[in-house]
Amino acid sequence: MLRWILSWMTFWMACGHSAEWPQWRGPGHDGRWNPPGVPADPAACEPQCRWTVEVGGGFGGVTVADGRVYLMERVTEPEERERLRCFSAEDGTQLWVKEWPVRYASLEYGNGPRSSVTLSEGAAFALGATGRVGCWDAATGVERWHRDVVEELGARQPKWGFAASPVREGENILLHVGAQPEGCVVALQAATGEEVWRGGDDAAGYCTPMVVTHGGRRQVIQWGPGRVMGLEAASGSTLWSYPYPIRYGVSIAQPLYLDGLLLVSSYWHGARALRLNAAGDAVELAWKDEEGLCGLMAAPLEKEGTVFFLDRHHGLQALDLATGKIHWRDENTLTPADRNPQMSLVWMDETRDLAALLNADGELVMARLTAEARTELGRWQVS
Repeated sequence: MLRWILSWMTFWMACGHSAEWPQWRGPGHDGRWNPPGVPADPAACEPQCRWTVEVGGGFGGVTVADGRVYLMERVTEPEERERLRCFSAEDGTQLWVKEWPVRYASLEYGNGPRSSVTLSEGAAFALGATGRVGCWDAATGVERWHRDVVEELGARQPKWGFAASPVREGENILLHVGAQPEGCVVALQAATGEEVWRGGDDAAGYCTPMVVTHGGRRQVIQWGPGRVMGLEAASGSTLWSYPYPIRYGVSIAQPLYLDGLLLVSSYWHGARALRLNAAGDAVELAWKDEEGLCGLMAAPLEKEGTVFFLDRHHGLQALDLATGKIHWRDENTLTPADRNPQMSLVWMDETRDLAALLNADGELVMARLTAEARTELGRWQVS
């Protein structure tokens, strides 16, 4: 299976502006891009294809830094391999490629890697679907280190493969790999790949770790197949844990944190809002909705306490984070109704409530999102 990569970045490059997207969900891991110079009338700036590149199978998004675009892929000829590729953002020229043998065997949805490449301080970090993690020089592709999290760390590959993207936190790289024992999250030295700590009693799901500052300290929030947990970022020790077992272990969409409230939602079991105490070492249930807020993969956006969330039944909807009250539903007009509805959401100009939505039909939709309504400004077929 082949994918065609049409860099989403070229939408604003066509208007003369660009900005970096160095990791999963952007600079702040929260879907906020807000590049400079977004035009007053976005509908007048139709996307222009700058270049296309034929690549192998995979589900991970592209990342961009220092004029270079990165992604992972899987190819099967002449032999099965995962690859990390780097392109020029200007014209799509391949700058370097690194590859390693892999065997997906019975891995379900085995097209290719699931995670995004993480770019930080001149390094590129990548985790493959079967557990090979590595670090490369982002400019040259020279490998600095690699490890097998299954063979070396005792991780257990989940049914649909390792999917959580690496997260840079200080001098460490955080991996959600379900290492045994007590290694739901494992921290490796970014420079060497050596293990620093492991923490959390849960298996591997598919959700990328999230790091927040609460109560004066950094903590890693991880949603696994059996629970949501907070780990001390410096040591991995468990600060709190909230049981939330998920059917088939599909803990996927990244939770949303704001001012001590944490929103997490699953496909079959609905949403939970957890309130952290002042010290950040305990949580309580603030509210839950098991019928109207059922997400799967799409991570939500937030502005001033309003959350924009893709629900399996009603499509995109706006809700109040503090109470769970639903303001409006778009009833599947922005992305097609499906058993597993999909859409990527990115703030393009948050001050003007302007978001870019890439739907399951390959349409790029520019929309204004507020607590009162959503207003579609333009829609283009881009893939």
